[in-house]
Amino acid sequence: MILSDLRSYLKQQHRVALADLVNHFSMDADALRGMLGKWMSKGNVRKLSKETSCGTSCCKCDPALTEFYEWVDK
Repeated sequence: MILSDLRSYLKQQHRVALADLVNHFSMDADALRGMLGKWMSKGNVRKLSKETSCGTSCCKCDPALTEFYEWVDK
């Protein structure tokens, strides 16, 4: 996967959990964080606050993967 694949997916989904990215791209979370960091440094992606949730209350998600990212249109 390259950065443009990540960009396309984020643009399509607009807001996505790190767990979804891990599943979609079959990649390690830390590798994805690095790629997301590139887009964040350019101002195209922002990490959402912890108050943002998936909308369920099941608490079955790995807390390390419950980070949410959002594509920012410029």
